[in-house]
Amino acid sequence: MIIMMTIRKSQERGYAKHDWLESFHSFSFADYYDAAHMGYSVLRVINEDKVAAGSGFGMHGHRDMEIITYMLAGELRHQDSMGNGSVIHTGDVQYMSAGTGVRHSEINPSTVHDAHLLQIWLLPAAVGLPPNYAQKHFSPEQKRNRWCLVVSDDGREGSIQIQQNVDLYSAVLDAGGQLSTALHEGRRTYLQVAKGVVLCNGVQLFAGDAAIVEAESQIGIQALQNAELLLFDLP
Repeated sequence: MIIMMTIRKSQERGYAKHDWLESFHSFSFADYYDAAHMGYSVLRVINEDKVAAGSGFGMHGHRDMEIITYMLAGELRHQDSMGNGSVIHTGDVQYMSAGTGVRHSEINPSTVHDAHLLQIWLLPAAVGLPPNYAQKHFSPEQKRNRWCLVVSDDGREGSIQIQQNVDLYSAVLDAGGQLSTALHEGRRTYLQVAKGVVLCNGVQLFAGDAAIVEAESQIGIQALQNAELLLFDLP
């Protein structure tokens, strides 16, 4: 079976730099527009954000979007119009279903360190759903040299349940670690490299790179250095 991969290099992403925020956009977002990169399947946004100490996103609104925050380093203080208030730490996955409408803020409470995160938006299965919130920590041991299911539509294996037919896996690979992943017929696969360097079916990918894999077969991943990966199984 021939495996086809479309590579999205880190340096090809949209870029925005503000006094308090450095952001890379895998898909069109805010002032960055690229008709060739409007999303993939129900995956609409992957922003890699670095938020300066003591700064962040003030109270603002969303609706009809499944929003996932994957913390790579540091922390964010979250508050929203549903009454939730918490701190999101390294290794946490936060889920907010904006549904009929929600307002929230995300502020880096540190006075020293940046917060580093991936903000992910998925189109919901239906519009007008009730807003919802969840947060869970996934330890490095849960993800070490294996795929750990962090988000799904049914909450299996201890994952966060969302309102879309998407499975999101995370893995932390030691240098030399390997993973083999079956691709399911009729589904779409999107691989995001969050940290490190890997070989995906022999193609070298660096932090910030992504690969769309389209085939009814499998992908093989080998870490050339310590790495962290996200794998989206999409409709």
